[in-house]
Amino acid sequence: MTAKIAYADVEVGTELPAQSFSVSRATLVQYAGASGDFNPIHWNEKFAKEVGLPDVIAHGMFTMAEAIRVVTDWVGDPGAVVDYGVRFTKPVVVPNDEVGAVIEVAGKVAAKMEDNTVRVDLTVMSGGLKVLGMSRVVVRLG
Repeated sequence: MTAKIAYADVEVGTELPAQSFSVSRATLVQYAGASGDFNPIHWNEKFAKEVGLPDVIAHGMFTMAEAIRVVTDWVGDPGAVVDYGVRFTKPVVVPNDEVGAVIEVAGKVAAKMEDNTVRVDLTVMSGGLKVLGMSRVVVRLG
């Protein structure tokens, strides 16, 4: 697979289609099973509150994975990702209700670099708070 977006067609400031991702307690249990991360802060409300959290929180790596989907969906090839890094700024709190939490992700091309690569900066929010900071993805375009 190769990137469906051409380097020549992208400018600094190009906005990627924003997406929202729902997260429920069931989602967290499924992710725990897939990742092997069964830390009780991700599924046990009583434990999470005892250690000072407001409620159960999503796994950081799960939040990162959801956020980068905006880039991989845009470019059309997950293998085009060259580098990805974030700072965890706030947890994604996932209440035990019918709604759960929503992770909202927007992206913008921040720089065009050599070798047909661009840097995409992501804005990742949940519950009105920025949950990932310095969220930057370098992707190689066609």
